[in-house]
Amino acid sequence: MKKAADLRIPFVWAERYPVLLEKCLYIPSFYTRHEEWTILPWETIFIKKAPIHLEYCSGNGQWIAERAKRHPEINWVAIEKRFDRARKIWGRIQREELDNLFVVCGEGEIFTRYYVPPDSVEQVFINFPDPWPKLRHAKHRLVRKSFLEDLRRVVLRGGKLTLVTDDQVYREEMKQEIGACSFWKKEFEVTEWPDYGGSWFFDFWTGKGRTIYYQHYVSD
Repeated sequence: MKKAADLRIPFVWAERYPVLLEKCLYIPSFYTRHEEWTILPWETIFIKKAPIHLEYCSGNGQWIAERAKRHPEINWVAIEKRFDRARKIWGRIQREELDNLFVVCGEGEIFTRYYVPPDSVEQVFINFPDPWPKLRHAKHRLVRKSFLEDLRRVVLRGGKLTLVTDDQVYREEMKQEIGACSFWKKEFEVTEWPDYGGSWFFDFWTGKGRTIYYQHYVSD
């Protein structure tokens, strides 16, 4: 049986390029020629045709792996920019034989803008995105108007968007960014969602007494 350490990038850094490995798409950092790559239809990635659900900021994959097991009727895509974490998710896919789970190692905004087919995603989850609290690092935040516009291109009309964070300041900023996009309509906002599922970040922050904020939207 394959394990996480078996996932290897087949080139040296100076010769980097996006590459589709077994159940993993690797998009290297500081690569700029994304327009040269053809968008792969989901049918070439998954064994069966099914609704597509994306999770951004997947961490070690605990949340999305459990979702994939509970909902085999859905095809799941984990997007995680750190290779060490993405490799752990890939290891879960191999170990637990999750044919309906695929992992992307790369920047979420880049993947969405250049690699996701338009009007092909039913639901999006953004779980505990890094708030980048310092002002000089604000450009690194994922949930910005430009990213939300890219999401609208790939999400089906009536598709869903859920954002989860423990950071109250970032929660308010995300609301402002989404508020600037007329095509995302809020359905509800809660601080408890019993059947949402857990993750390393959920356990870590609730263990420190932090409140978890859930925001749920639908595309217009």
